[in-house]
Amino acid sequence: MSDKSKRKRPLVADKRYAGKSKAKPKPRKQAKPQARKAAPARRKASRGRPPRRGGIGGFFAGVARWFWRLIWTITWRLGLVAFLALALAVGYTYTTIPPLDDLLDGRARGSVTMLDREGDVFAWRGDQFGGVVTAESVSKHLKNAVIATEDKRFYKHFGVSPRGIASAVRINLSEGRGPLQGHGGSTITQQTAKLLCLGEPYDPSSGLTEREYESECRRSSLARKAKEALFALAMELKYSKNDILSVYLNRAYMGGGAYGAEAAAQRFFGKPASALAPAESAMLAGLLTAPTTLSPTNNLDRSQSRAATVIRLMEEQGYLTQAQADDAIANPAQLSEAAEAEAGGYFADWVMSSGPEFFTRKTTEDVIIKTTLDQRIQRAAEDGLKWVFENKVKPGSKAQAAIVVMSADGAVRALVGGRKTKVAGAFNRATQAMRQTGSAFKPFIYAAALDLGYSPDDIIVDEPYCLNIPGSGEWCPKNYTKNFKGPVSLTDALKSSLNIPAVKVSESVGRETVSAVASQFGIKSDLAAGPALALGASESTLLEMTGAYAGILNGGSSVTPYGLIDLRLLGETEPLMGTGGGINERVIQEDAARQLVYMMEKVISEGTGQRAQFGGRQLAGKTGTTSANKDAWFVGFSADYVAGVWMGYDDNTPLTGVTGGGLPAEIWRETMTRVHEGLPVKDLPMMAPAPRSNFGEAQPAPEPQPSQPAGNRGGADNVIDRVLRDIFGSGSSGPGASAPAPNFQDR
Repeated sequence: MSDKSKRKRPLVADKRYAGKSKAKPKPRKQAKPQARKAAPARRKASRGRPPRRGGIGGFFAGVARWFWRLIWTITWRLGLVAFLALALAVGYTYTTIPPLDDLLDGRARGSVTMLDREGDVFAWRGDQFGGVVTAESVSKHLKNAVIATEDKRFYKHFGVSPRGIASAVRINLSEGRGPLQGHGGSTITQQTAKLLCLGEPYDPSSGLTEREYESECRRSSLARKAKEALFALAMELKYSKNDILSVYLNRAYMGGGAYGAEAAAQRFFGKPASALAPAESAMLAGLLTAPTTLSPTNNLDRSQSRAATVIRLMEEQGYLTQAQADDAIANPAQLSEAAEAEAGGYFADWVMSSGPEFFTRKTTEDVIIKTTLDQRIQRAAEDGLKWVFENKVKPGSKAQAAIVVMSADGAVRALVGGRKTKVAGAFNRATQAMRQTGSAFKPFIYAAALDLGYSPDDIIVDEPYCLNIPGSGEWCPKNYTKNFKGPVSLTDALKSSLNIPAVKVSESVGRETVSAVASQFGIKSDLAAGPALALGASESTLLEMTGAYAGILNGGSSVTPYGLIDLRLLGETEPLMGTGGGINERVIQEDAARQLVYMMEKVISEGTGQRAQFGGRQLAGKTGTTSANKDAWFVGFSADYVAGVWMGYDDNTPLTGVTGGGLPAEIWRETMTRVHEGLPVKDLPMMAPAPRSNFGEAQPAPEPQPSQPAGNRGGADNVIDRVLRDIFGSGSSGPGASAPAPNFQDR
């Protein structure tokens, strides 16, 4: 049988590609529900971390992850601890900060404010505090200027500005300084904290002065900055923003001895802080950066330039419109008249030096002093002096001059101690310079003679005259003209400033009498003992000489020049002390004083002082020029005021072509012309002389006799006795000093 029918099918490989197969694929078995649910859970569990890598890379990645987790854990825990510590420190500091009212005036008391005769402030000494102001009470322009300049984000930060500090550090490093040197990046709150010395009060037992302590406590360092930030945060919690700004506006130093906005506004502009215009506000805000350097009393141009920068900042930050900014820049702030006078200059210095030390130079209280100063007359004196030096003196001259103007009772109305008038603490030639008086002393010789009964018309012979001075030999005075006039009246002798008649009169009435009269009129310096006393060999100050002439004007009573009217403490109404000068006892009889005024009037109307004439007024005075022209004087008066002028060099260099009747008389005229503007014309209190007694060279010449004390002379017997012992003829010798007297040749 054949097996073909049972032959097996040939072996064929299965088709590997389903697409080419026509056979229907078998349906897949569906996954179990549990398996489908487990897959998303695994994906979710692995989503938070990267897949682990094996090998060395995986090891280091694991170590890094462990360190990161460790650092993060430590950091947030330390941060939490630091935050809690900071909160505790700020909370403790908060409890130590005093009430707001205690912080508004931290200045050490001890200021002096001076008022003129009208009650207006003209000078300050010491640290000034004008009174408490608030951020709401000051001018809005000042408030805005301070914020624009010092801390434009003041109302937005919490007391410390990290952005500002980072910016300041960057700027300091870029400019080659240390990170804390230069720009500080401090907010107004931080600056206020620094002004408060971080709440640490001054301890006198520390061995430091208060200024040294403040300088030390405000020194910048990293530790100090940290404490400053801490204190600032506490202040922000305790006070409002406006409270902090108020403390700052009261405490900040603004130059010129002014602490706080009110003192600075009064000091520089003569107005309250509430009335400041944009330009003035910008100038004060600009001072906060460098109050001494930028002070307008030191350099007004620099201060105005800084103010222009502040104005531009105010415009940029929207505090001023462009029109307001342009107007403020075009019309910069100007100093008040008092500020221009540099804190009162020489007059204020004199008042400070003449007042009681415990209420002036070393006061621990805030003091108000009312003075005799008349600012109109002060300007007249300064302008008169300036005019003469600009128009009559060779440019570059180092010659100096001084002026004193006072009333007949000794109240000083103006005082100029040198050509540079806008000064404080400078050498005062009107009150400190002791200079020989020359012929300006002669009125006191004739005052003594007139008080003894002599007449202005009495005759004296101007002729060669010598005296033998024991131990020195013969001394022969000469006139300035080096010639002789023969018989002249006392009036003519004075108006022509003749030396020989002056010496004769002095020897006649007695040098002791002349010295007593001069001393009682107010010349306190030691007077020369020899016959040269009559020619002004003695030294005096211009203030003393002017005060002595005031005694002649007021009828023969001495005066004490004074500048202080009353003194009181700030806030008090009753003065602690009153006037320290004025009219004193009578020195010569009133008739003698009036006759002397008559003689001195001739000096200006007909004699050596004719250059002093002005306005058709009756004027009286006397010229004076010392040996070798080292000093030139003119002292005189109208019916209203007495004025004295001195001119010379500080080193005693002789003046060239200058006598008392020259430039000093012109300075006197320019000053008094301005002083008398608008004043009615008044006659001098003078009296024409009695008929001439005509005592002259025919009279014998007895030895001079000791004189009676000044103030106890006069009477008919005394007059007759003096007349009979007149030495108006040829000279004779008499007692004198042991040293030779200088040969003054004077006008």
